[in-house]
Amino acid sequence: MHTGSRAALQRSLTYILDGDNLRHGLNRDLCFKAKDLAKNIRRVGEVAKLFADAGLICIASLISPYRSERSACRKLLNNSTFIEVFLNVPLEVCEARDPKGLYKLTRAGKIKGFTGIDDPYEPPSDCEIVIECKASDCATPKSMADQVVSYLKANGFLQD
Repeated sequence: MHTGSRAALQRSLTYILDGDNLRHGLNRDLCFKAKDLAKNIRRVGEVAKLFADAGLICIASLISPYRSERSACRKLLNNSTFIEVFLNVPLEVCEARDPKGLYKLTRAGKIKGFTGIDDPYEPPSDCEIVIECKASDCATPKSMADQVVSYLKANGFLQD
């Protein structure tokens, strides 16, 4: 996620780049193979940078499986304004909360190279926010979002 300038911003100046929605337009020519995932992340990073340059908080909500691509996005942006959030969630929780059925399609063999199933995920080594979840005790998506908002407020990115 990139947050524009460190000056306190109002929530109304926020845009969410959703990975699945981007696959219907900007990234419709890409699949889930490693080479295409790298292109996807690079494109999203460039778009996020444009939003940030316009002074918006840009939330990029997508799976970014490789450290190298996340690092490249971080380098595009001012380090103090790039905030990486790692949702450390067990695979069974991801599958249970999968509203688009992507895990089910992958398990049925209709999607190849899907992160966490038949392609690896490299956990971050230097992220700003880690949200831990256990299969038996996992926060709701709203609670997870509240943790991110709390971080943004505590670090001067948001004002009430």
